[in-house]
Amino acid sequence: MSEHSANPSAAAATGRSRAVKAVIPAAGLATRFLPATKAVPKELLPVVDRPVLQYIVEEAAHAGIGDILLITGRGKTSMVDHFDRRPDLEERLAEKPDLLAAVKRTEELAAIYTCRQPEQLGLGHAVGYAESHVGDEPFAVMLGDEFVNLSEPLLPAMLELQARTGGVVLAFFEIDPSETKRYGIASVEPAEAELTDIGEVVKVTGMVEKPSPEEAPSNLAVLGRYVLPGKIFDAIRRTQPGSGGEIQLTDAMELLRAEGTPVHAIVYRGTRYDTGMPLGYLQTVVQIAAEREDLGSEFRKWLTEFVNSDASGGRDT
Repeated sequence: MSEHSANPSAAAATGRSRAVKAVIPAAGLATRFLPATKAVPKELLPVVDRPVLQYIVEEAAHAGIGDILLITGRGKTSMVDHFDRRPDLEERLAEKPDLLAAVKRTEELAAIYTCRQPEQLGLGHAVGYAESHVGDEPFAVMLGDEFVNLSEPLLPAMLELQARTGGVVLAFFEIDPSETKRYGIASVEPAEAELTDIGEVVKVTGMVEKPSPEEAPSNLAVLGRYVLPGKIFDAIRRTQPGSGGEIQLTDAMELLRAEGTPVHAIVYRGTRYDTGMPLGYLQTVVQIAAEREDLGSEFRKWLTEFVNSDASGGRDT
């Protein structure tokens, strides 16, 4: 059992329900990947033989979430198509059971719903569009460009923590202090003793967006996973444009915290894959390919030879 696994009976004792829906904001233009993302959503860029978005939906399904709302934008209907049935393709794959099973798996992971965000005015603005689908219940928000290794799950512990506290639950990971300018950084204090059985839990006392190393309150950076109470939608409506003139989810969460809503976080020490920038995307592809049972051995051998030949001044011609 993972160190982040939780005891579901403890949440039941509080009388609160666990989140069973997830929202994936995926309306962005992905300008860092142009021109590749001019016609293909960044969320569908392949990591070996599965798109990034499928890894994220699999992460949600693995945590018991079977209802996914995609917040989409113009030109992104292919994200929904990926999880739809393809009877014509299934017919052609009738004699290739492994491929057929892989294709059908995308249809069976979760119920996929969509809502269009007409303008990209911040993460808080995007999440606000989920209100009619989510209602007053707690829900998860999973950013569309990072995911974790399923053998080191994160979301189950976050769902358990939110069910116990009824508040906002975040996920943090440790970074080198020199990298604080790239992330939202949290100030924290020890969590209540009754929560420590869930995992490495901290109580959040504040967050600073992209501080310098000298001004950073810690080296704990925000990972793209949130579990939020339904009252976040009212907070979003009351949140004024912030950084970049956009409605920031961080500001809405801070408003709830200032009004007494508890904010906690899980410090995640498993494997995190970040595909939000070209370098991270390439690193993710290489890492997952190297770990695959069907590809890893041969790929690692080739990669070693390639790196060694490059270090020696180039390959033979």
